[in-house]
Amino acid sequence: MATLVKLVQPPCPMAFTHQPWQQQQAKFGELQRFRLINPMKAAAQSSSPSSVEVSQIKENLYQALQGINRGIFGTTSGKKSEIQELLEQLESQNPTPDPTLNLHKVDGCWKLIYSTISIMGAKRTKLGLRDFITLGDLFQIIDVAESKAVNVMKFNVKGLNLLNGQLAIVASFNIDSKSRVTITYRESTITPDQLMNVFQKNYELLLSIFNPEGWLELTYVDDEMRIGRDQKGNIFVLERSEERTDL
Repeated sequence: MATLVKLVQPPCPMAFTHQPWQQQQAKFGELQRFRLINPMKAAAQSSSPSSVEVSQIKENLYQALQGINRGIFGTTSGKKSEIQELLEQLESQNPTPDPTLNLHKVDGCWKLIYSTISIMGAKRTKLGLRDFITLGDLFQIIDVAESKAVNVMKFNVKGLNLLNGQLAIVASFNIDSKSRVTITYRESTITPDQLMNVFQKNYELLLSIFNPEGWLELTYVDDEMRIGRDQKGNIFVLERSEERTDL
């Protein structure tokens, strides 16, 4: 999981509208006034994103994401294509084309709702992510002031009295361009110790899946949602979260 913070206790668990000119209704007996409009300006306004369009795309996206568990354990090619098309529609109406110049918009806590990273076959079996261990929410906490980020993966182990734990991966990031950052792995921890014992034999495998190191292109950012694409072609869709997580 590519993306972007220090193991601290954060306060959580990684559109513009155009207003077309409207003709004013003249009162009875009055001469109706008309406003001259520059055709080039009108064309630009008509092609600008509207909040209604963006809201509808998001609604369609959330519907498409129903029942696929963030895509982590695989989904059909048809479903992937449907989601890909909706994401491209959002990206084409990105209200923040230069996100690294507006990093305050990505600061804070985010929850993963979709990713093309998948854990399937032998990987899923080795990690016990079929019946023994349940993968819970995945969060990303970005601290712009420190140029740090942490990815938090929640786990529930059914065989150990419903043990709850998490993997936290700390990384730093540097700005490469107006829309791209380079992420550098710093450290990782698993808590509690019992969960580390469960993953110890396959810890490197676990890190290879969720290690965010590399570059990340921020292709869509607004107040509610963020889309990123990494150097491996993976896609990450996150929504802003108010949930809390213990780091």
